Amino acid sequence: MKPSITYDDFAKIDLRIATVLAAREHPNATKLMLLEIDVGDARKQIVAGIRGHYTPEQLVGRQIVVVNNLEEAMLRGEQSQGMLLAASDEMGIVLLGPDRNCQIGSVVK
Repeated sequence: MKPSITYDDFAKIDLRIATVLAAREHPNATKLMLLEIDVGDARKQIVAGIRGHYTPEQLVGRQIVVVNNLEEAMLRGEQSQGMLLAASDEMGIVLLGPDRNCQIGSVVK
């Protein structure tokens, strides 16, 4: 288990519902995909290590949970403006999302 954090630390994380608008394989990495997402007030690109677990066709139109205020980073030459949330176990990776469609940009708390 990781060290405990305070509620104030957790409250700094801006979790939002986003919709995947487009998805494609990263041209320079075998495990990465590039996702164009809509978080309500902006469109962003995120780089996610889910290639091999999902196809682009399975992702487009899907709602996911993202860390909206993660510092931007360059990953293998592509800009990532957030991070999707996923879980992994012995069966692979599973994306986290709402159990019904909801408004894009909704705050997850």
